[in-house]
Amino acid sequence: MPYWKLYYHFIWGTRERLPVILPAFESDLYRTIAAKVKELDGTTYAIGGIMDHVHLAVSVPPMIAVAKFVGEIKGNSSHFINNILKPGFEFYWQAEYGVLSFGEKNLPALVRYIQNQKRHHANGSLIAVMELI
Repeated sequence: MPYWKLYYHFIWGTRERLPVILPAFESDLYRTIAAKVKELDGTTYAIGGIMDHVHLAVSVPPMIAVAKFVGEIKGNSSHFINNILKPGFEFYWQAEYGVLSFGEKNLPALVRYIQNQKRHHANGSLIAVMELI
């Protein structure tokens, strides 16, 4: 079995940054994202965001390209909302995404940052490089 430690912080937004990640289905969306990460043999450390974007801290296996990985996550999650959770809702992600790699020693701080997205956005304690999009 190969050994790898590859850590990434992905950030992507809704199309036109519309505030359409509703509290009513936010947790279902995050569970769907985590399930797809697992299906792709990745590891989810944190998922969070606000109504117009998502942050994801994960380990991505080296057998899959980073662009393919995030494309699969975004495609699967929008399909879930549009076809299973809220048919006819017309939920879309923007085509772009941001990604940063980071070291294992930074993982706890990144997890806290992602888990506290709503608070950071509410009180202006954002870290600019972590809000790439």
